[in-house]
Parts: sequence; structure tokens; C-alpha cells
Amino acid sequence: MSTGKGDISGWLVRRSPWPPWLGLVAVLGALTGHVARATPDGGMDNAIVVRAARAWLEGRSPYDDPHFLYLPGAVLAAVPQALLPPEVLRVLVPAVVAACLVGGWGCALRLHRVPLDSRLAVLGLTALAAGFAPFGHLVRLGNWTATAVLALPLGLLLASRGRWTAAGAVLGTALALKPLLAPLALLFLFAGRWRALAVMAAVPALASGASALLLPDPAGFLTRTLPFLLHGQDAFVRLYEASPGAVLPRLGVPAPAARTLALTACAAGLVAAYRRWRRADPGPLRLSETAAGLMLSVFLVSRPSYDHYLLVVVPLLLAGLPYPGSVARGPWFWLAMVPQLPGLTWPYLETVQRRAFRDAVTLCVLAGTVAGRCGRRPPAGRSGPADAGPRAAVPGGDHLYTG
Repeated sequence: MSTGKGDISGWLVRRSPWPPWLGLVAVLGALTGHVARATPDGGMDNAIVVRAARAWLEGRSPYDDPHFLYLPGAVLAAVPQALLPPEVLRVLVPAVVAACLVGGWGCALRLHRVPLDSRLAVLGLTALAAGFAPFGHLVRLGNWTATAVLALPLGLLLASRGRWTAAGAVLGTALALKPLLAPLALLFLFAGRWRALAVMAAVPALASGASALLLPDPAGFLTRTLPFLLHGQDAFVRLYEASPGAVLPRLGVPAPAARTLALTACAAGLVAAYRRWRRADPGPLRLSETAAGLMLSVFLVSRPSYDHYLLVVVPLLLAGLPYPGSVARGPWFWLAMVPQLPGLTWPYLETVQRRAFRDAVTLCVLAGTVAGRCGRRPPAGRSGPADAGPRAAVPGGDHLYTG
């Protein structure tokens, strides 16, 4: 990591004064407070899971609702919410979602050895909360994607410290709640961490199997939800999907051609992610960029693929900003964020049903940017772990505290 005063990263990793923290608290407080007032059920997406849990408590199948797309383990996990009164849920859910996003950002910083009291810590999270629309969308929806936003950097942080089995357990737990991080199995495959891979697969398998036995329709996910996903869901949900396979047909591209294009891009991204891992240069960027490349590649073909899925990878990439050659140092990373500026109205894309076009631009540009970086050789002078010890000296007497 570059920490000299002649580089912007040297300024970013130094301790932040206290006023920016007040601004961050104000932004997060305003966001969660507004959601608590405006959403009596804790968010539309969270309400779907809570209704599924209530259906189970009443002896009905949670998979009667076609929009309940979670594994059986999520039903039991949502039972405590189903027992809470609405006035508690409306405050608790946005606060917990915001806490997951903050925790994920903190883990991403620690993965990249950036101090939690640094300027990047406070300014980066403020930028995400106030300047990246999916952050607010996720808090308003109460979507359980928030668990993946926390689990991915936490799992990578554990892996960076050699605790691969614990990383597999963390990611497996997230999969039991929502199978969003399944592409990370390829990371364990690349690394040859078979025990960790087995743990990652066993946790959701055991949790789902045990939970399914308690449901009136044990095979409901396989017989009802999985076909619903494979057939592109329904017309309502399709309007909000950001994958090229869903967006291009809305622009007149034949569906088979759109799917072929998306699959080709996905395959290219997976190859680039593998090349990034095989490059094996030192430092945390190897883990974060490989993981981001895997997730974005699969988002190109997954059904569904929503705007808030971007929050799984964007904080992870942003936290690598102090490193020369990182994705966040390139102009295309920031250009990909432009369609996600909140409050900006784009001509012909004013309605919420058309925001998927903006999300698709961000997803495709970001996936291409990460794949391009993964396929390149590291720039000369890229810093490794030796530059970021417990106290790495900074010219001029300042220090970077990372432990």
C-alpha cells in the first residue's frame, strides 16, 4: 500500500478528524429514520420472508408465494421477526440492514489493511450511503442481500489470515439464508481449499435439509421456486432485473441472442477471475478482485439480478483504493457509478420500471472493468504486505496503524 504524502492514498489512510464522523452518523440516521417512518412492515422484500414464516407458523407452505425465493433455512430464520409487532419491525429491520452494510464495509477495510478510523473509512461509507443509490434501496427494501454484503468481506478477511475453514463456514451460513454467494465456491476451488469448500457446501445443505423436513411442502424450493427462477420469473419481476439476458430483450434483441451474449461475457469474466488468482501477486487485492470478478460474472447471467446485488462487490473494490493498480484507481470504475447517483433523472428512464437499464449499464461496465484488471499484469511497484505491517512508517513522521 502506498502511504507517502505524495499520493492520495497516504491522506486517505491517516486518521480522520471527528467532524466527518458526525456527517456519517447524520446520513445513516436520516436514511434509517426515513425508512422506519415510511415502511411499516420493515421493507417490501423483508416482508416477503416474514409472510413466509407466518405461513409456516399457520401450517401453510411458505412457497405458496412465488416471490419467496429463499432456501428453507430462511423460513426458520425469519420466525423471530414473524413474532414481533409491526412497530418494532419498522425500526429494527432498517437498523439491522444498515448495521450489516456498515459491518461489511469495516471487514472490507480490514481485508485491505486500512485503519477503521481513517479518512477512507468515514468518507467511503458516507459516499456509499449518500451517493450510491443501491445502498438506500437495500435499506428501504430490507432485502436479505445485506447478509451477503457482510459475509463476503468477512469470509475473505478470514481467508486472508489463513482461516479458510472458518471462511467457508461464514459463507455457508450466508448461503443458508440466501444463495447469493454460491459463485464463491469457485474461489475455494481455485485455492485448492477442499475442506473449506466442503464446509461451505455442508452448512446450507444441512440447514436446508433439516428446515425442509419441518415444512408442509419439503420439496417446495425444488418443485416451485427453482422452476420459477429458471424460467425468468414473472412479468412483474422481470422489469427490475439488470442482467443483459433480461434487459436486452426489452430493447428488441432476440432472447436467445441476449442469453448467448450474457453467457459469453460470464465465461470471459470467470476466465479472467481465474487468471487473477493464478497471478498470485502478494497483497489483499488477489482475494478481493478474484471474488469480485466471480460475483460480477455470475450476475451477468443470474436470474434475478437486481441493483442492490452491486453492494456485494462495490464496497469490496472501493476499500482497495489505497493500492496502486486497484480497480478503484481506474476511471471506468467511477464511470460505472454514474448511473447510480441518487436524485439524478435520466431522460426516458424516469419510471422505476426502467431503472433496470441504468443498473445494467453499471453491472456491465463494472464487470468489464474488473475482468480487464484481472487479465492484466500487475503494475511495477505494486505494494505487497510488507508495506503494511503493524506500524508502517510514512515519510514525514506519520504512521499507518493497521492492527
